[in-house]
Amino acid sequence: MTSAAIYGCSGHRLTAEERAFFAETRPWGFILFRRNVDTPDQVTALVEDLRDSIGRADAPVLIDQEGGRVQRLGPPHWPKYPPGSAYLKAVNDPMAARELVRLGARLMAHDLRELGITVDCVPVLDVPVPGAHDIIGDRAYAQDPATVTQLGRAAAEGLLAGGVLPIVKHIPGHGRAFADSHHDLPVVETDLATLDAWDFAPFKALSDMPMAMTAHVVFTAVDAKRPATTSKKGIRLMREHLGFSGLIMSDDLSMKALSGTLTQRVEQSLKAGCDVVLHCNGDLDEMRQVAEGTGKLKGEARRRAEAALNRIVHTPEPLDVAEARTRLEAALNGRFDAAKGPDVGEAQA
Repeated sequence: MTSAAIYGCSGHRLTAEERAFFAETRPWGFILFRRNVDTPDQVTALVEDLRDSIGRADAPVLIDQEGGRVQRLGPPHWPKYPPGSAYLKAVNDPMAARELVRLGARLMAHDLRELGITVDCVPVLDVPVPGAHDIIGDRAYAQDPATVTQLGRAAAEGLLAGGVLPIVKHIPGHGRAFADSHHDLPVVETDLATLDAWDFAPFKALSDMPMAMTAHVVFTAVDAKRPATTSKKGIRLMREHLGFSGLIMSDDLSMKALSGTLTQRVEQSLKAGCDVVLHCNGDLDEMRQVAEGTGKLKGEARRRAEAALNRIVHTPEPLDVAEARTRLEAALNGRFDAAKGPDVGEAQA
């Protein structure tokens, strides 16, 4: 029995307790963070051990490898990547930036695939508005929905071409939030027509993607009482209005935007219509609470999960890695540093 959960783990290697927990609960997948990363050989071994613990060679292993502030793999063993905003700034032309974003994502896919990692929590489709909390900030590809859509699709296509699944996030939009959902619950009181034209637009345009991660944000025009993750109205909007037919997973359930016990958060998210829940921090006691509320992955949720994994190409498109990396570095001309902003912490996506 596969359960509708994705879990983290505590360190560079699985503990005996973690291995036993995963064998018992059989989560759909796993997620890695910096605390899990040392060397390429170590990460490869950990990925293999995670899959072995549940007896599924195709179990998805996720990571947040955006570039900039959100990069779990980095020097000295892996190259540095820029924040999403750097591509457009480097060339000042959306079409040229589109090719550059795709190239960067294709190189990221190469790095991940060598380790056995099959899912990247990219692209960020949030469109910041003036004055919004800078938790998104330079993670956004641009400041308008049309350009975010173009560059977000380029990133997704680069990952898919390299045999890695993209996850669009944070559906239906985090760019208008004036609080950081890692710490507080953002409430957006903008009218539906404005949201539809701005915040929701990139998600509608990329509704064909295999996976999406929710925003822990209240949109009063949709549901004044609950954040999108735990809102039936919110998930219905994603399915019916945005047209998203892929797998919908929650953002990290340990984030402080959500209330109630972890078990309650799981139950509320799944009841609202999330297909899978995410718990990131590797705390075994917390994971046990998550498992109490997590049922079997079945029905439409299982079909969507299988359909997502079927989008992984097993023979990536050809890539001259050295030439591509040289070309990316030359085009970016040193724009690899992230702007100052909140750290997207070890236990959050």
